Amino acid sequence: MSSNGPQRIVCLTEETTETLYLLGEDERIVGVSGYTCRPPEARRKPKVSAFTSARIDKILDLRPDLVIGFSNLQAQIAHDLIRGGVNVLVFNQRSVEEILDMMLTLARIVAAESRGLALVERFRRDLAQIAESAARFPRRPRVFFEEWMDPLISGIRWVEELIEIAGGEVVFPQLRHQHDAKNRIVAPDSVVAENPEVILASWCGRKVSKETIRARAGWAAISAVKSGHIYEIKSTYILQPGPAALTEGVRQLHAILASVVDCQPAEGLAPLEPLDPDIEVSISRKGGRST
Repeated sequence: MSSNGPQRIVCLTEETTETLYLLGEDERIVGVSGYTCRPPEARRKPKVSAFTSARIDKILDLRPDLVIGFSNLQAQIAHDLIRGGVNVLVFNQRSVEEILDMMLTLARIVAAESRGLALVERFRRDLAQIAESAARFPRRPRVFFEEWMDPLISGIRWVEELIEIAGGEVVFPQLRHQHDAKNRIVAPDSVVAENPEVILASWCGRKVSKETIRARAGWAAISAVKSGHIYEIKSTYILQPGPAALTEGVRQLHAILASVVDCQPAEGLAPLEPLDPDIEVSISRKGGRST
């Protein structure tokens, strides 16, 4: 490894890949996850892993001087690579602050600390602008975020924090600190009891079925179902604990919640990517920016 940090990096998840691109250090990347979508040009890199599985032989053939993973769910991959003599770094960020710390740590590793500091400061400013825009809401709608449908899993910590920044009030705040999804399972009846005004869903790797959500026993009585405030946010925008969630993900959350309370996002905060068609239509009808 040179004095400028690792020169051949394999990223087992998308958020470190996108961060390296934003830092201008993408030439170091020699392998990526097959789930990588952002930025689009990263998909031209060799694909070496899924999320909980990886082609160890293919990674070793790339001769990486660093492999970067995420979470305890990649512990076995890390174990196998370490046994193969590879340097491995596994981040475990779960909060917005930890995501920013991850980016800065990665910037330091590749000798790009000044660019990392500037990047983190930009994200902080953007989040502050969204929070300021949300402060103009006449009220903060109560939100249930659905990370999976069967069993029903509530949102992980960074998602719940971004919902609050975007102007919502989460209905199961006590569960956000649970790292493992199995500890964030909620009974469908408990969602009925909380009666959220908005249901946001992001089923990793699967299209959200609003019909399935509406058809659950007893859910017809939920305010969000009665008013039609059920929206999908694609997992690549919100379930990636990195740049996507802090940019497009939180902008989409803010646009949805603004529509629910009959408000407009502040100037320059409209999402850049296509929204759930329902929310896109409602923003357009109220004369706001439509994507």
